[in-house]
Amino acid sequence: MVYRFSYMLLAALLGGVFGQIAWADERPTPKSLWQTALTPPATDQPPTPRRPWVLRDREIALDLPLLQVLKDAGARPHPRITIELFDGANPELDITSTISRSNDSAVIRGTFKPPSRGDFTFVVNTNLLIGTIQLGDRLYKTEHIANGRLRLLEIDPEKLPPD
Repeated sequence: MVYRFSYMLLAALLGGVFGQIAWADERPTPKSLWQTALTPPATDQPPTPRRPWVLRDREIALDLPLLQVLKDAGARPHPRITIELFDGANPELDITSTISRSNDSAVIRGTFKPPSRGDFTFVVNTNLLIGTIQLGDRLYKTEHIANGRLRLLEIDPEKLPPD
């Protein structure tokens, strides 16, 4: 009788432990660092002249609470973060380095989690994110438009003028 109770207790404990491990393996849904901006551009601003090296572009809006977490070098582990590019591509970031400065700026570097291949560098100052993204053979950049507004660009590297 005592042995039967011991086996039942052992089975319950093992079931609880393995249940916790299986439950802990469920990864939270990734959050996107930015989304396509739904606000129309201001009419008082002149249109951006067409540049031959820009294949396509669109205005983006940052997830500011997620940006604050990303800037914090001590925030580990980071939540799962993706970026919304073009054609439904949403690669997941694998952050390898965050260097935070006392002036509310940071430099974030990393690669992309498989199956995506590439790397990125973001420079964040307050609520602005300027960056370069290499994903496979595609090149993307973010640029500041005006008044805290950002634009995502897909670049043709062959037509890009030298710095």
